[in-house]
Amino acid sequence: MTRTILRGRVLSFLRAPQGIEDSESFLYLEDGAVTMEDGRILAVGEFEAADRSDAIVIDHRPNLILPGFIDLHLHYVQSQILASYAGSLLEWLNTYTFIAEQKFAQQGHADAVAVEFFDTLISNGTTTAVAYCSSHPRSVDAYFAEAQRRNMLVVGGKVMMDRNAPEALCDTAQTGYDDTKALIARWHGRGRAHYAISPRFAITSTPEQLEMSRALVAEHPECYVQTHLGENDAEIAFSMELYPEAKDYTGIYEDYGLLGPKTLLGHCIHLNHRETAVLAETGSVAVFCPTSNLFLGSGLFDLDRLSKAGTRIGLATDIGGGTSFSMLRTMDEGFKIQQLRGHRWNPLATFHQSTRGNAEALGLVDKIGTVAPGSDADLIVLDARATPAMRMRMATVETLVEELFLLQTMGDDRAIAEVYVAGAKAKSTLGGL
Repeated sequence: MTRTILRGRVLSFLRAPQGIEDSESFLYLEDGAVTMEDGRILAVGEFEAADRSDAIVIDHRPNLILPGFIDLHLHYVQSQILASYAGSLLEWLNTYTFIAEQKFAQQGHADAVAVEFFDTLISNGTTTAVAYCSSHPRSVDAYFAEAQRRNMLVVGGKVMMDRNAPEALCDTAQTGYDDTKALIARWHGRGRAHYAISPRFAITSTPEQLEMSRALVAEHPECYVQTHLGENDAEIAFSMELYPEAKDYTGIYEDYGLLGPKTLLGHCIHLNHRETAVLAETGSVAVFCPTSNLFLGSGLFDLDRLSKAGTRIGLATDIGGGTSFSMLRTMDEGFKIQQLRGHRWNPLATFHQSTRGNAEALGLVDKIGTVAPGSDADLIVLDARATPAMRMRMATVETLVEELFLLQTMGDDRAIAEVYVAGAKAKSTLGGL
């Protein structure tokens, strides 16, 4: 195989930064070389010391080379309902979401949406996504097949929902189990695919379906679990009406054995102290979805409180309640929410979370989220001079931290100069797959 060397300024986190001055939390090379072969990173170091014999050198200076962004919670089947006007979560679900998801029963629809969905992810520098599909198995097949065609590491699963949704979207406890079982057998571990057992949320699952979800988790401990928690006051109240014996909303999933280190819980805005402690004790991941939390008026995620309690954290766009596929825009909105919370979320921490932090949340930091020998060569090249306004601001930038903050505050898909998936160019070759 041909070795390829990417030359540029290299940034990769070694651990979570303890503050804005924590320069030991990351590797930074002013003139670095990332050597790739057969989809993996062979070596990382100073360019002058790199073995360049028989290697193709691609010069990305003066841009930054980082691990690809990782998005821990989004709905690919909602890609066509971004910017749908609604007042709150449940109104938005009933007015737009459930209608859009019914289209995935149509032949060819899932395949067409999957192509555009992955094109948009790549354009925005996201190389790994954790996605909800619809309740139709064909939507899952389309999602994983398209990811496999691009050699992307993704996580996903069919939503299980057997009540409080249109009949055309509902499965049953048994068919949800059967479909999920078959999809796990078909996709989990195939190429770079990982399956997520996906009861949508407590409102749309009967106790029988959550019991079936418990069985699936016991039978497939290698799979992830994804669902929603504590997003909206009306959602919480309705969930407690449906599960009156539960201690609280988190207690519903706790009672059915759905919490653990491989569980990703979207939102987690409105959690009491007991719930926060349970998440920390079980190692479950609270996934912060800033743009959707703001768009739907759901609330302000308390990152500081959850982190201090020992809760594991993730970050995500939550397309299509979220308003941008860009993790840069997501970081920016997340920063603003924390400002309102009186918590300064510095740019080292936000970039760590979008790369290594989210990889740690998935338990995949040995494969993705870092620029390190042995890791999969999923990389992005960031251009902090991508727009006239950014170029004007960069004229006064003096430090790496200032540059990162500029990128997350002013950047979008235009700041993604190139994307590499398993060592292959992905953004500049869009449409040529």
